[in-house]
Amino acid sequence: MKKIAILFIVLFIGSSVSVAAQKDSTAIRNLLEQRDDEIKDLLGPKGTEYTPEKRQKLKDIINGVIDYSAMAQHALQETYDTLTTEQRTEFIDYFSTIIRDQSLNKLDIYRADVSYNTIKVNGDSAFVNTTAVLENVRTPVSYDMYYKTDGKQWVITDMTIDDVSTADSYQRQFQNIIRKRGYAYLVNTLKKRAAK
Repeated sequence: MKKIAILFIVLFIGSSVSVAAQKDSTAIRNLLEQRDDEIKDLLGPKGTEYTPEKRQKLKDIINGVIDYSAMAQHALQETYDTLTTEQRTEFIDYFSTIIRDQSLNKLDIYRADVSYNTIKVNGDSAFVNTTAVLENVRTPVSYDMYYKTDGKQWVITDMTIDDVSTADSYQRQFQNIIRKRGYAYLVNTLKKRAAK
């Protein structure tokens, strides 16, 4: 269960960096560590009670760097191209709501110690390899990022935990549902889950 829960540890990644720094792995590492510290400061000591305002702030910081549009496009594959702009927006809204809500299910996982092993930057893309340690459980975590020039920030497009790609996992799940029940069934299922 810890291996699954630790998925959200990778969402410590920070937000904006300057265009000049986008190719600098040191700047990216500093950004990641700064965001990690910010989340840990908000968490406080183990057993801390969280107000709705603090929970919302944690949710925003943890999830503010995921490119839900890119993940949705990868998960839906060719179905994405058949959707209208309104349908895409609707899907991404439900998809992101579910992920954002799940990120607060086990807040203690964000207390893990994260070691940044390698950060490779190639133009607007970056690959980061880390090790997360929680209660003596070591989990290799890597993620793909790219620099959005319009928002001037690094965003996550995929996270890989123990050699399992998050984006690929969503793709398998969603494609299986689409094949068996159709896209309308999938989006209705996500809508119900997002409303809980």
